[in-house]
Amino acid sequence: MEAMSKRLRSYLDAQSIVYERIHHRRDYTAQQTAQSTHTRGSDFAKTVLIWLDGLPAMVVMPAPAHIDLRKLRELTGARDVDLATEDEIGGICHDCEIGAEPPFGNLYDLPVYVSQELAKDHDITFNAGTHEEAIRMSYADYERLVQPLLLDLTTDH
Repeated sequence: MEAMSKRLRSYLDAQSIVYERIHHRRDYTAQQTAQSTHTRGSDFAKTVLIWLDGLPAMVVMPAPAHIDLRKLRELTGARDVDLATEDEIGGICHDCEIGAEPPFGNLYDLPVYVSQELAKDHDITFNAGTHEEAIRMSYADYERLVQPLLLDLTTDH
């Protein structure tokens, strides 16, 4: 697999988005990738695929945060909220390595729910579809392209 998802690269380039590609050592957690890309963990966006009443969706939150499924259920009005399995993730984001999905649900026809914490930053940094490359771009551009719903999704620390 090449260093960046072709789908993501084509989309960003077609939209004339200014972004930085950051090659880094092969990491498997968002916290490790944040460190490798010299990004504060609270500023690195990790992507979690979930099921809301049987339909897939994408949740984007700061690397150290944990998703609060009860809160997500309440905020979305869903009866059933479950985390997607690795096999399910692979079937949805087949052009990405498992665990390195970029937070662009619109590329996969998925609704996107973003933690309000990430919207406070000027930039957003995230996996580019592999465990060896990340993207940094302006949050304003990300929000314009993805049009996520901002929610308070994480557990209280």
